[in-house]
Parts: sequence; structure tokens; C-alpha cells
Amino acid sequence: MCLAIPGKIEAITAQLDETFRVAKVSFGGIHKEVNLAMLPEAQIGDYVLVHVGVAISIVDEEEALKTFSYLQQIGELDELEPE
Repeated sequence: MCLAIPGKIEAITAQLDETFRVAKVSFGGIHKEVNLAMLPEAQIGDYVLVHVGVAISIVDEEEALKTFSYLQQIGELDELEPE
């Protein structure tokens, strides 16, 4: 099953222009590089839903943390383990 997983933008790590940016996103302490091209308005500190390495929407912190907790409980976050 493919899921969108919530994470928090901690830094913008690359930027070609206002649209094509890459961010370091934290998923419960595990960090991944995420493409922000679909969310040019996303900023450091925002929570985003990430699907296959691309941020697809901005969500509020409470909803993001609740969803992340549910995903942890059902074991759907195993693929996020550090490489």
C-alpha cells in the first residue's frame, strides 16, 4: 500500500527557483530529502504529507502528529528506517 506520510520541514536544502526546491523533512526523527515542487508555498516549520518523495499537501501540526502516531501503531513506517 502506498501512503502519504506526514513530516515536518526542517530546512530547504536546494533551490533552483521559487518552484523547484528540496527540503530536509523529519519523520519522527528520521530525515529524508523531499521535493517541494507541488507546494511552492511550503516553508520551514510546515507539516507536509509526503508521497513517494514529493510533498503533496500542507497539514496542520495536530493532524500530522495524530496521523503519524496511527501509522506507527500499525507498523506502516518500517520503510522509513535510516539507510
